[in-house]
Amino acid sequence: MMITLDVLDSAAGIRHAFFTRRGGVSTGSYASLNCGFGSGDAEEDVAQNRGIAMDRLDPAARLVTCYQIHSAKVVIVERPWPRGQAPRADGMVTRVSDIALGVLTADCAPILFHDPVARVIGAAHGGWRGALGGVGEETVATMEAIGAERGRIRAAIGPCIGRNSYEVGPEFPQRFHAADAASMSYFAAAPRVGHFMFDLPGYIEHRLVRTGVGIVQRVPHDTFAEDGLFFSYRRSCLRGERAYGRGLSAIVLK
Repeated sequence: MMITLDVLDSAAGIRHAFFTRRGGVSTGSYASLNCGFGSGDAEEDVAQNRGIAMDRLDPAARLVTCYQIHSAKVVIVERPWPRGQAPRADGMVTRVSDIALGVLTADCAPILFHDPVARVIGAAHGGWRGALGGVGEETVATMEAIGAERGRIRAAIGPCIGRNSYEVGPEFPQRFHAADAASMSYFAAAPRVGHFMFDLPGYIEHRLVRTGVGIVQRVPHDTFAEDGLFFSYRRSCLRGERAYGRGLSAIVLK
């Protein structure tokens, strides 16, 4: 099952998808479309799942993913790399056709970008550390470095943990307040005294809008709450499960 957004679907010359966990071959905690080689799942099943996803997205494209490190580092992709040579980064941009930029998530936010005039695409992994560190802004700036204009860029925020599911400790908001006092509007009091509920997709949208991109749209799904559709690191931890799958989101320039 693939989820798409109009902000990207209406643009000619690309294909994109936020894949759910359905439709793959993995079993157990990884059931079923687990696309993360680092998850502990059988490598042959992960490879087959990636193939299934790419057959749905674009059979002619080659998928690339980074070794994600919760950073604001962004790389320019000029050609696909072997699996063992994936760069340590959390954002990618390209203007090369038939390279699918892929992001792996399990509560963090996948963010896909497109400038339809310059024909430049981007993809970013937006966990709280990366979002606070500026992975969205760095992806936009790197797209500009290869010809995009931020006012034309369309950004789509995919399925991630929602505000009603993301409880954080009393020290957590201080990091955000130190960077930008306006960030505090994305925290609400939690039922547990002294704790907060954090709106990760809202915060990412705020940062992207402030950056000056033309359009931002987000998927109305909560990965933690929707067990049947998405993998969730936090849900697995609360259940005492050591293993969890990773969902794939990808964009390709045709």
